[in-house]
Amino acid sequence: MDLICRLLLLVAWVAASPAGAQEQFIVVASTTSTEQSGLFGHILPVFQKKTGIQVRVVALGTGQALDLARRGDADVVFVHARSAEEKFLAEGHGVKRFPVMYNDFVLIGPQSDPAKVRGGKDILEALREIKAAGAPFVSRGDRSGTHVAELALWKIANVDIQKEKGPWYRDTGQGMGPALNTAAAMNAYILADRGTWISFKNRGELAIVVEGDKHLFNEYGVMLVNPAKHPSVKKDLGQAFVAWVISPEGQKTIAEYRIGGEQLFFPNAK
Repeated sequence: MDLICRLLLLVAWVAASPAGAQEQFIVVASTTSTEQSGLFGHILPVFQKKTGIQVRVVALGTGQALDLARRGDADVVFVHARSAEEKFLAEGHGVKRFPVMYNDFVLIGPQSDPAKVRGGKDILEALREIKAAGAPFVSRGDRSGTHVAELALWKIANVDIQKEKGPWYRDTGQGMGPALNTAAAMNAYILADRGTWISFKNRGELAIVVEGDKHLFNEYGVMLVNPAKHPSVKKDLGQAFVAWVISPEGQKTIAEYRIGGEQLFFPNAK
């Protein structure tokens, strides 16, 4: 029997277990983008109805979410920074990474577009133009998946942002929603995941200025925290969540989440 079949059987077993099902819960360490976009509010009631397992989400930047799991304070991680996830696995803190879904990053900027990048498809050139113009740029600065992606883009663009940033570059140390609020208040550029941007209400003069570059692809993965390393992990309950989110039902539920008719996340479990 292959792994996916065994995981699906585990979901069925947990769903059929009568004793104390409503009191069972797991902790999922995830990102602010999955929480603030409203995705969890859409998918978790479906999972709980099927299995009786409650999910308590701790929404942090990806780096902080993985650190929480490293301490054994989460049962599952659901994040979006492939390099950080692979490091977590290599350290023995995770069991196996499963792709779940993807969306993309977009460059947000003011309508006045002082760096003159609006409508472009080249994110690297856009970042170089923003730096050259000294146009305000807001960074999450919180070791999140979005922050990791932003730093990688500066590097690929041949900009040493740690050495070359000036007053125009604002580190916030905040989640996606608060960072977007800062960008709206400053009329600044910011890298955001599309899901949070679609659900964001306080846009002010901001709009998408660059999108569609292959460098902006954004994949999410899910992992059970390793119970051999962290005995407090609720192995069966956590694995039931992993199994469901990559199952046809879980993938369909993710695909069905829309705001204003626009799909926010695209399932890609293999």
